Amino acid sequence: MNLNMSLGQYYPGSSILHRADPRTKILVSVSFMILAFVAGSFYEFAILALFVACAVAASGIPPLVVLRSVKPILPLIIFASVINIFMVQGEPFFRLWIIAPTREGLQLALKMAARISMIILGGSSLMIFTTTPIMLTDGVESLLNPLKRIRVPVHELAMMMTIALRFIPTLIEEADKIMRAQASRGADFNEGKLLDRARSFIPIIIPLFVSAFRRADDLANAMEARCYRGGEGRTKLRQLRMTWLDACVLAAFAALAAVFIAIRMRGAFNQYFILIK
Repeated sequence: MNLNMSLGQYYPGSSILHRADPRTKILVSVSFMILAFVAGSFYEFAILALFVACAVAASGIPPLVVLRSVKPILPLIIFASVINIFMVQGEPFFRLWIIAPTREGLQLALKMAARISMIILGGSSLMIFTTTPIMLTDGVESLLNPLKRIRVPVHELAMMMTIALRFIPTLIEEADKIMRAQASRGADFNEGKLLDRARSFIPIIIPLFVSAFRRADDLANAMEARCYRGGEGRTKLRQLRMTWLDACVLAAFAALAAVFIAIRMRGAFNQYFILIK
C-alpha cells in the first residue's frame, strides 16, 4: 500500500503565487471555498475548474502533484457518490430488484464530487503548496489580530494550526514506513474479511501513535530550547507587505467572482420569469 501523498507539503518555487502575501492567499482560498459551496450548476463548476487550472499554471507546480492532494479523500468521494446515485429518488436508468440508479442521483453525485475536489484543489492545496509554514502562521496571525482585543491567543492558535497541518505528511510517511516493515515480516493488509483487515492495522496504529507522541515531545523540547514563550513580545524577521502581485491575484479572483455571480443571477432571473409565466 502506497501512502505517498502530497497533502500538507510545501513545494518550493518562485512563481506569482509563491511570492504573493500569505494573507492574500488565505482570503482568496476561503472565498473560493465559499463559491464552491454555493455552486449549483455545471457552468459554475466549470468556471471554478478554469480558475483552478489557471492558478496551477501560475504556480509552476506540476498538475499531477496538485491532483495527488485529492487522493486521501478519493474513497470518501466514491462512496458518497455511489450512495447518492442509488439512494436519491428520481427517474431510474434501469431497475434490477431494489437497485435503481437515477439521473437525479447521478447529477447530485457529480456535483458533490466536483464541489469537494474544487475545495481541496483550489481552497487548500494551492495555498499550502505555495506558502511556507512560517509565512502561513504569520498570515493567519495577522488576519486574526483583531481577536487579541478580547484576549484570544491568536499566535498560539495559528501555531497550533500550522503544526497540525505540517504533521500530516510526516505521519503519512511514518505510517508508510511501518506498513513496509510489517509487510517485510509477512503481514498482509489486503486479504481476509473486513474484520480481519481491520485487525491487521492494529500493529500499525499503535507504533504510529507512539511515534507521533515522540515527535511531538521532540518538537516541544526544540521549541523550549530556542526559548519559545508564545506570541507575547515576539518580533518577526519578515514583515508582511502587500505588493502589485497581490493586486493581480485579488483582481483575478474578483473577475472570477463577478462571472460566478453573473451566472447565478442569470439563473435566478430565468427561474423568476418561468414562475411568472
